[in-house]
Amino acid sequence: MDYRAAKQFILSKLRAELSDKLSYHGVHHTLDVLKMATEICAGENVNGHELVLVKTAALFHDAGFVKNKHAGHEREGCLIVQDALPGFGYSPRDIDVICGMIMATKIPQSPHNLLEEIICDADLDYLGRSDFYSIGDSLYEELQAYHIIQGEQAWNRLQVSFLTAHAFHTRTNILLREPVKQQYLDQLKGLVATY
Repeated sequence: MDYRAAKQFILSKLRAELSDKLSYHGVHHTLDVLKMATEICAGENVNGHELVLVKTAALFHDAGFVKNKHAGHEREGCLIVQDALPGFGYSPRDIDVICGMIMATKIPQSPHNLLEEIICDADLDYLGRSDFYSIGDSLYEELQAYHIIQGEQAWNRLQVSFLTAHAFHTRTNILLREPVKQQYLDQLKGLVATY
């Protein structure tokens, strides 16, 4: 299993093929999810082969955005994984585990095991971080560019419903991120109440 070569392959592909309109789902997001997945793995005592699978899933989890559409990007990402990773020595079982993690990130998230919980929490880690508003702004900009949302009030209402429905899965993120996320939810509820 040549993780380094797989990483180089997918980052080059993302840099070359992702649309400039993806202000949120760019390479920077993929690298952020990789970093957070690695940190959450440390907190959850996941290492060795499983750590490499989580890191690979983090790198490929939004690869489907090279098709330049939001709906179904997880399935597209799995197709890329199935096509590319055998060439880097990943086994069919490894590829199934990685695709399970990618599909678990589909909103609403549906993880079925610890590795899927880790990737889900890494994907939405920013919901409980100090950069919540700046990252949220980049997502708002992207959703507007794709005509998925119109106007700031609609966006803030969407954020309230999203944060209300969202739950972190790992012990690590429940402890580290959930309290901060609740503060943002309270702030946004207060803002929406003024409309």
